[in-house]
Amino acid sequence: MIYRKLSEQEICRQLFAGFQRRQVVTNCWRKQDGQWQIQAAPFIDQWSEEDYAFLVSCLKNTVQTGGVVFGAFLSETLKGFSSVESRPLGKARDYLDLSSLHVSAELRGRGTGRELFARAAEWARERGAKKLYISAHSAVETQAFYKALGCVEAEEYNPEHVEQEPFDCQMEFVL
Repeated sequence: MIYRKLSEQEICRQLFAGFQRRQVVTNCWRKQDGQWQIQAAPFIDQWSEEDYAFLVSCLKNTVQTGGVVFGAFLSETLKGFSSVESRPLGKARDYLDLSSLHVSAELRGRGTGRELFARAAEWARERGAKKLYISAHSAVETQAFYKALGCVEAEEYNPEHVEQEPFDCQMEFVL
């Protein structure tokens, strides 16, 4: 696997031609009465062409505004990516936002996500951030991944993220 930063020019729909977003979800974490619980919430998460168009727009914006996008390539085909925004979050402005981290379905569980996360964390640390902010998918498997990396529930929730994705788990990672 080859890992590298992506330029704005190479971020386009074709870049994702060999990438499979598909995730079969059966159980998710939900907060009820202040307590986290696992609940059945079956669905298949798979991006549409409109979702890919929005993703391309967001990733280009990340690079344009001083953030970073890392790609993981297998035989020159994108198989994973992570992105970190440059604008600090939080009252103390000590968070940087891990705005995406995705690995193609056929390569999950092989260390690609861990490496993309490590590169994102190092980039944020080099820019003076104290924590990464993660609005993470609530699927049990996704939560297990982030918790294994040392992520915990965020001390401070970002209202924009909560509004955009009310079922996400708001997490942080101390750099």
